[in-house]
Amino acid sequence: MSIIEVRGDGSLSFLGQRYRCALGRGGIASDKREGDGATPAGEFVLRRLLYRSDRVQPPPTVLPVTALRPDDGWCDAPDDPAYNSQVRLPYRASAETLWRQDHLYDLIVVIGHNDAPVVPGRGSAIFLHLASPDRRPTEGCVALASDDLRAVLAGIAATTRLRVVDAAVPG
Repeated sequence: MSIIEVRGDGSLSFLGQRYRCALGRGGIASDKREGDGATPAGEFVLRRLLYRSDRVQPPPTVLPVTALRPDDGWCDAPDDPAYNSQVRLPYRASAETLWRQDHLYDLIVVIGHNDAPVVPGRGSAIFLHLASPDRRPTEGCVALASDDLRAVLAGIAATTRLRVVDAAVPG
């Protein structure tokens, strides 16, 4: 099993390569809560890749790949039965829009955080996605430059896991 390792110093290491990444504005948290802006610590499976077919071609990857639609959203309302899952907009409860004007969600890897089982209030919509040009902090996701995310996607295997640790890389 290969590991994509994300560290609190804003680095992501995979297959001998090291990349700069953006993390949640709340740092890394072992006790993730909805709305805290933190990237959850732990080891997670990579569920699937979503992409904007009107903007990009899907990169080669072993993950299941699905094109986004303009009405795709992700429920972030802890008291809703669809909490932390993809929904169609407009939705009856609070939901994040996945079809964004900026390019951050042109490629989205759905991370298996708080989804087996879903625990209300423990965090939703935790993705590996594209970073802003200035790599500003995310709302809890991990974000990479486009070329870096594409390189990671090309290298993953079905058993690859994402590990987020709150530690700096020595030296």
